Amino acid sequence: MTIETTATRTPETPVVASRLLAAGADADFTRHLACFGALDVAAAAPRLLAELEASGLTGRGGAGFAAWRKLAATVKAGDSSPRARPVVIGNGAEGEPLSRKDETLMTNAPHLVIDGLLAAGAAVGAGELYLYASEPALSAIQGAVAERADAAGIRIVAAADTFLSGQASAVVNAIETGRPVPRDAVGRLSASGLRGRPTLLHNVETLAHIGLIARYGAAWFRAAGTTTDPGTRLVTVAGDVPQPQVLEVHGGARIDAVLAAAGAEPDRISAVLVGGYHGAWLTADRLGAALSAEALAPHGAHPGAGILLALDRTRCAVQATAEIIDYLAGQSARQCGPCLFGLPALAASWRELATGAAPADAPHRTWTLADAVDGRGACAHPDGTARLSRSATRAFAADIEQHRHGRCLRAAH
Repeated sequence: MTIETTATRTPETPVVASRLLAAGADADFTRHLACFGALDVAAAAPRLLAELEASGLTGRGGAGFAAWRKLAATVKAGDSSPRARPVVIGNGAEGEPLSRKDETLMTNAPHLVIDGLLAAGAAVGAGELYLYASEPALSAIQGAVAERADAAGIRIVAAADTFLSGQASAVVNAIETGRPVPRDAVGRLSASGLRGRPTLLHNVETLAHIGLIARYGAAWFRAAGTTTDPGTRLVTVAGDVPQPQVLEVHGGARIDAVLAAAGAEPDRISAVLVGGYHGAWLTADRLGAALSAEALAPHGAHPGAGILLALDRTRCAVQATAEIIDYLAGQSARQCGPCLFGLPALAASWRELATGAAPADAPHRTWTLADAVDGRGACAHPDGTARLSRSATRAFAADIEQHRHGRCLRAAH
């Protein structure tokens, strides 16, 4: 088997890539080694930080931080506290209902995740390594760990099936106390995370990329994608597509091209929720944008955890938004005012809009409520919900106005 580089790509396949999943479905350790070759973790550790910085790899869990910065901060904190050896956690919790990328990766390529975890652990001098995974992927991870002697020290922790279970401080809290809820006013995990120790927490896809960069280097990673969005990423395509699926795509791939690769007809799509439930809506006229932080920023969007929810022209976007915000209001940790009171109020306002029972000031009220919760919670859950609400208010202004008068623009389609 060979993994894809620019040398093996053809002009006819500019969107879909084959790196992370190159070993095929349900790859065991033998097939993993046959495809990728062995990784000398000890040899890779001293140069890993420099290679990550040169690679431009960003986190694939949602926030999109530069991967090397997290590692550098953990190393620095570990150097200043030599008695508290760092901890590295691979975060595979997919609380996001739409996402299937981490489950797909851990089920089919668990050894790449383990490689990245071991490489990151060696680079920061970790004393403990954890894999935090949702139930569907647990057996694959457990089986992969059992296959290799170098993974014997990895501790596997089951993630709860809640939206917030994958939030960074909630992951640490779950491992430490068994409660998967965010911590209030938490500082940087790199300085004080699990049991007060320097903690490096990366999404499992980020770790899989690290496993490849540790082998092949930054230049190899940059051979895919674009200068500003190098490498590849896993994308969950859901909603009104022939078959919801996970694709590995090149950095800089256009949203409409990714949808087409998933079998959708872009001209039948009215809008796409980019980044998942904490993401932003883009209408059909904006789907030519690349799925990158730089290209999406002018639209108030971000790749997030690599989720595209497509709505075709027969689906009511107001109703879809109301259902998502209602779900998010019910998924809060119920630890602070914005979640206890603000999100239910925001959900109620969207339900009024969806049912056609909204007063004239309802659109303004959704904006006011979003502003009231944004930046005021113990975690970013209210912020993400506010982002979704504001994007819907902007994108679907005409639909909202029709709903206020008891009509739906989609009903005639």
